[in-house]
Amino acid sequence: MANIVVVGMQWGDEAKGKVVDYLAQDADYVVRYNGGNNAGHTVVIGNEIYKFHTVPVGVLNDGVTAVVTDGVVFDPSVFVAELKALRERGIPADRIRISRNVHIIMPWHRLLDNLEENSKGDKKIGTTGRGIGPAYADKMSRIGIRMAEFINPDRFKLRLSECIKRVNVLITKVYGSDPLDEEAVYTEYSAYAREIAPFVCDTSTLLYEASSECANIVFEGAHGSLLDIDHGTYPFATSSHCVAGGACIGTGIGPTMIDRVIGVAKAYTTRVGAGPFPTELRDEIGDRIREQGNEYGTTTGRPRRCGWFDSVAVRFTTRVNGVSAIAVTLLDVLTGFDKLKICTHYLIDGKEVRDFPTDVEELQKAVPVYEELPGWSENISDAKTFGDLPHTARNYVNRIAELVEAPICMLGVGRRRDQSIILDAEMLQM
Repeated sequence: MANIVVVGMQWGDEAKGKVVDYLAQDADYVVRYNGGNNAGHTVVIGNEIYKFHTVPVGVLNDGVTAVVTDGVVFDPSVFVAELKALRERGIPADRIRISRNVHIIMPWHRLLDNLEENSKGDKKIGTTGRGIGPAYADKMSRIGIRMAEFINPDRFKLRLSECIKRVNVLITKVYGSDPLDEEAVYTEYSAYAREIAPFVCDTSTLLYEASSECANIVFEGAHGSLLDIDHGTYPFATSSHCVAGGACIGTGIGPTMIDRVIGVAKAYTTRVGAGPFPTELRDEIGDRIREQGNEYGTTTGRPRRCGWFDSVAVRFTTRVNGVSAIAVTLLDVLTGFDKLKICTHYLIDGKEVRDFPTDVEELQKAVPVYEELPGWSENISDAKTFGDLPHTARNYVNRIAELVEAPICMLGVGRRRDQSIILDAEMLQM
């Protein structure tokens, strides 16, 4: 029996959904603990592709309870649409549970997200426009609407009236946009509330009792550690705790109840939106990685910036997450390159730097120093064991483990659930 946190080690999009899905086959609970529908987790089972934004990946497995906890900001319209799509594909949703304490993303959060981003001109941070930041800002300002209020018609009507009066002043006076219609918002969102209410419960108690009874729990992190509001490349970050510690903050589960942390890192590096990216390739190699890896956002469809593997960054996230082992994904994307590069350290103002600087002014000056390794041309998508891989692919993986100072427990060699090589089954055992 185990409680395992799955966390992204880069700037998100590391294929955490694939790793969570693998673990979820033996889990009792899969828990989303941070972020909102700006996250996108994709799972491929056979020829079926599933894309998740709010519902935890574990919903695909019979007997798994999928839980959305306090640390998440929750868009009712997105959840209801996702619920409908799952049911249309024959996937039952009766084992979904949502915390009474999640904060609700309202229409003004999405509107303000876009108005604020557009007002920044060339200083935009690359927000998805989903209202995540403004929802978290209201949470921290103690003026947000929580689920317990949202599903109570009288309380919701009162809170909506309070909020919309304040927000409409900001929308009209500061941004010169049209005010929101209070009655229209109430009508639309009350319908969502009625549909969502049966899923709502005290998830902190639910998970504590489950853990006390030795249930298997997978904590499904959203985004990547380098986007963490505290430990990421601020201000080019998201608004939640993306590191493994966020699993405790966002759920109410104490740190002594976490058994292992599995970090997930691509065999290369990507980033969406603005912000420093030392190993970015703005050339035909970067374009080739993007096309071979289909590096376009699950949520936004935006092309991802691509570059070589950055061991400085992943060694940093290994430390701040207390990672037990790493799953390296999308190794197959690098097939066909004669030479591969791994960043071993930076030069900043001519000085060798081996520790990742989270101050963006320093990071923007970082010049990556690379170690070059031979690539491989063989198709590795059908490999079942580490020994099935070309020796050059094995050397590449082993060098990553050495540089980031963490063992590798799993390799992804394709998008499907079955395209996984397990290097340490005990580390992944629930």
